[in-house]
Amino acid sequence: MTADSLQAVPGVSVLVVGKGRGTITNASGVFSIAVLKGDKISFVSVGYKEKTVAIPANLDGDEYSLIQLLVSDTTYLPATIIKPKPSREQFERDFANVRTDDDAYEIARQNTEESKMRAIMATLPADGREAVNFQFKQQAVKYYYAGQIPPQNIFNPLAWADFIKSWKRGDFKRKK
Repeated sequence: MTADSLQAVPGVSVLVVGKGRGTITNASGVFSIAVLKGDKISFVSVGYKEKTVAIPANLDGDEYSLIQLLVSDTTYLPATIIKPKPSREQFERDFANVRTDDDAYEIARQNTEESKMRAIMATLPADGREAVNFQFKQQAVKYYYAGQIPPQNIFNPLAWADFIKSWKRGDFKRKK
């Protein structure tokens, strides 16, 4: 609830500190989460100051009700000046008049050669974002076919048509 007007705050993140789990309040500001005695829970919401509360270690019973008041947190951002984008003539003039050092240009050209880029891409491991995206895509495919057998291309008539065309072109002949 808000401290000033006692209105429910929906969508507040309620996190168990140090445990990596939590929940979110509903439209009425109500939540339910299982914690141990002595745990700390943190309330986080945009526009409000974070609040951490410790569950009493000497709690009688197995339920604990809590009404947590959140204080508004107003942040003032510095002024931003927005300028219109330059006209096409201004952009072409400014872009054409940029002078680069010949050594820097040559280094940039060498670093962006296609062969070097392919070698780097082949040996560079996937970063965290790529790995997570790959996992999410794999899970999406798995969930899409949950409870049924995923399709196999052996039964796909378009795949068969491509195979027959490739066969007629001679794509499968041994190269000497």
